[in-house]
Amino acid sequence: MNDRTRLIHSGRDRDPFTGASSIPIYQVSTFDQRDPEHLGAYDYARSDNPTREALEQTIAVLEGGARGLAFASGMAATSSVLLLFQPGDHLVVGKDCYGGTYRILTTVFKRWQLDVTFVDSTDPENVRRAITPSTRALFVESPANPLLQVTDLRAMAEIARERNLMAITDNTFMTPYLQRPLELGFDVVVHSATKFLGGHSDLIAGLAVTREEGLGRRLRAIQNSFGAILGPQDSWLVLRGIKTLAVRLEAQQQAAQQIACWLLRRPEIRRVLYPGLEGHAGHDVHARQARGGGAVISFELSDGPAAVAFLKRVKLPLVAVSLGGVESILSYPATMSHAAMPREERLARGITDGLVRLSVGLESADDLIADLDDALNTLRSDV
Repeated sequence: MNDRTRLIHSGRDRDPFTGASSIPIYQVSTFDQRDPEHLGAYDYARSDNPTREALEQTIAVLEGGARGLAFASGMAATSSVLLLFQPGDHLVVGKDCYGGTYRILTTVFKRWQLDVTFVDSTDPENVRRAITPSTRALFVESPANPLLQVTDLRAMAEIARERNLMAITDNTFMTPYLQRPLELGFDVVVHSATKFLGGHSDLIAGLAVTREEGLGRRLRAIQNSFGAILGPQDSWLVLRGIKTLAVRLEAQQQAAQQIACWLLRRPEIRRVLYPGLEGHAGHDVHARQARGGGAVISFELSDGPAAVAFLKRVKLPLVAVSLGGVESILSYPATMSHAAMPREERLARGITDGLVRLSVGLESADDLIADLDDALNTLRSDV
């Protein structure tokens, strides 16, 4: 089945009870049990809800996994996956990770005594050298947030198999429409479904998919016990968003390529980071494991004051936290996605005060370029 068709017909595209073309929002906390000794498929909505179940089955199909699970946020999904490990376990984590992932690993799970080594995962040898006898998993992003570094996911999966480790990745930027890490050998994929999967900046949600059913049962037990589940209203919104994912991403990706090429020609921009550019580090690796460069571009102005002035001058994009909406969103990692990271750590990773991240929406690329052009021209005239 074609991927565009699968987004709409994933096996739970209609309600099995009524035949409705949209899965209903089962806004309910409990379910009547006709036999109190043998409970039905649904008993209490923290454990199971038909709307959430439809989303969980859909994301499992789209990622090619055995079990999908829906959580209250992307960080709830990531944190629940980390609860698979126990104090004293060691994880090798790509240093180019989302600021929230860095924060939870260096605060809550540090107190949990989960040991973490951050490495540059763009070189597989760095990962190999960081593995110890207590290492239990690898956790990487590709492309990474916000510098869009590319990690060879096949190489990571091979290292994990060789050393009997769990391989985990955050696939938020690419979604299963553009990249499927489970098919490359990964064990767990997590998403902030707030972003491209939901697609309309109107919900907070997280998803996780496991390649094997046994691991899925373990994660499901954590989900049920910990209770950070996604509600039925937001589950329905993600299901609705997924149906248009292909047409949205294809248009956004095409516009992102056009804007990235335009930014390369601007003298005010020190560097442009976008996997779809041939000069991007890891471009060839990314082309082998993903279908296109995605819809997120990062670019660097001369310094922090220039970046802030630029962000204050744009008119069309939102200047906001998050990404993946139908509207373009400009973010400032220093105070937004990576604010939780100490400044010295952030700068050591190359996340400078001049860095800006653009999530390209569905506006006309020409209109977006004109708006960015006006902001940059005004910036230059003030110098």
